[in-house]
Amino acid sequence: MSARRPAPADAGELGIAEQVALYQREFPTVDPQVETIVSTLSRVSRRMNVAYGRQLAVLGITSAEWEVLKALVFAGAPYRLGPGDLAKRLGLTPAAMTHRIDRMVTDGLVTRERDEANRVRVIIELTETGRDKWLELMRMAAVFEADLLQDIAPEERGALAGLLSRMLRRIEQTQPDALGRTEDLD
Repeated sequence: MSARRPAPADAGELGIAEQVALYQREFPTVDPQVETIVSTLSRVSRRMNVAYGRQLAVLGITSAEWEVLKALVFAGAPYRLGPGDLAKRLGLTPAAMTHRIDRMVTDGLVTRERDEANRVRVIIELTETGRDKWLELMRMAAVFEADLLQDIAPEERGALAGLLSRMLRRIEQTQPDALGRTEDLD
C-alpha cells in the first residue's frame, strides 16, 4: 500500500515531481534538479504573493499602494519623497505615479504638499494612517513568514538565504531588465 500524498491546494495543479516528469517526457535532456528547483521557487513565489495579497486586502490597501508606503518608510523619517523620486524607485512612469498617489491621498495614506522651499516641487509624505497600515502589515507578514519557515532550522536558513541571494545576483547580472522598465525614467 502506497503512502497517500496530500492533494495540492488546486486539485487541477500537478505536483512538482509530476510536472518535472512531464517536462522530461517531452524534453528528455531537461535537468530534473534544475526544473524541480525552478518550479518550486515559482510556486512558492505565487503562493506567497497570494498570501500577502490577502493580508493587504484585510487592511484595505493594494500591493501597488504597499510599494509606495514601503518606499516612503525606506526613505526614513520624515518619510517624504518627491513623486519623481517615488516613480524612479518603483519603476513607474510619472503619470502612473500620479494616479497611484491620487488614490492614496484620497484614502489618507499620504499627503501631497508643495515644498515650502521650492513652490514648484511637490512632496509626498506618509501619514500616521499610512505608517500604521505599513506597521500592521509588517506584523502580519512576520507571523506568516515565521510560519512559512518553521520547518527550516535556523542554521539552514542562512544557507538558504545565501543560495537564493546567489540566484538573484545571477538573474540581475544576466537579465538586467528583470527589475522592470526603468531606462526611460532618468
